[in-house]
Amino acid sequence: GEAGKGFAVVANEVKELAQETAKATEDIAKRVLAIQGDTTAAVTAIEEISQIVAQISDRQTTIASAVEEQTATTSEMSRSVQEAAGGSGQIAANITSVSTAADSTTQALTQTRTAVDELSRMAADLRTTVGNFTY
Repeated sequence: GEAGKGFAVVANEVKELAQETAKATEDIAKRVLAIQGDTTAAVTAIEEISQIVAQISDRQTTIASAVEEQTATTSEMSRSVQEAAGGSGQIAANITSVSTAADSTTQALTQTRTAVDELSRMAADLRTTVGNFTY
């Protein structure tokens, strides 16, 4: 009778709780699977990002090496230009010295010409004077 009805009600409640527990367990299992999928996707994305960062690092190293090499080349070019400028200055100084020497030579030649003209005149005078002597 009455006890059987009470037992049936309790049994029904236990059955409903068991069904709810089964549904909750299934829901939890689905959520765990979803979280696992999301975690796997996140790990994959992190690995891809890590590879990209490594590639960027490699490229930065390559760029840094190229910049260092370019800096060395530019420094060498600058040194060469400075040497050329120094050489040009030396050439200009040498040209000035040659020009000064040429001016001095021109003055000396003018003086020599004057002396030769004077000697020529003196020789002519001497010839005239010697011609006046009789033997």
